[in-house]
Amino acid sequence: MLKTTVLYSSLLCLILLSACTPKASSGVSADPKLAALKEVMTGSFSSATQAKMDETYYDIDLHMQPIWEDKGHYLYVEQAVASAPDEPYRQRVYQLERKGKKLLSKVYELPDPAAVVGGHDNPALFADISPDDLVEREGCTVILKQQRDGTYRGSTKKNACKSSLRGASYATSRVTVSGSFINSWDQGFDADGNQVWGATEGGYMFLKE
Repeated sequence: MLKTTVLYSSLLCLILLSACTPKASSGVSADPKLAALKEVMTGSFSSATQAKMDETYYDIDLHMQPIWEDKGHYLYVEQAVASAPDEPYRQRVYQLERKGKKLLSKVYELPDPAAVVGGHDNPALFADISPDDLVEREGCTVILKQQRDGTYRGSTKKNACKSSLRGASYATSRVTVSGSFINSWDQGFDADGNQVWGATEGGYMFLKE
């Protein structure tokens, strides 16, 4: 009887211990800093207000939506002129990672962008592709750091992001992210350092909708 009681008590302890032990995740980091960054980057944004104030800026819609949430911190990014929302001029996937105090936003191209147009409203479009199908834009990672006011600011490394768009040799990106807006300043430069595309006075101010 004593042996049975001891055995039962031991079994009960094991069950309780198992129930209280945190389960391993599916391989996705639970890093709160990455989660916070992804939260402020997620959503739909518009530069309509800026475009009304300054005609040198276009009215652009920007959408960023998490995808493959069981595989990592990925965001599908789609940009289009507001008057042609079904004809995006830029489609990318961002992967968020952390390196010490720095937060990295790696940039990838899609194998078939046309197949996932509108993917911010229909994540099922990504069911037949995976992160392994993406092509990284080497040197185009945006390195972000959270500021004391809670915003995130960062940029690409100098002339590391190669580009051939409209005669460019390389491109740069400077970004500020907050809970209510994203300011993104993308510029292209030729081999002599002359700007050949992109805004000249400052970044696009996308307000969260």
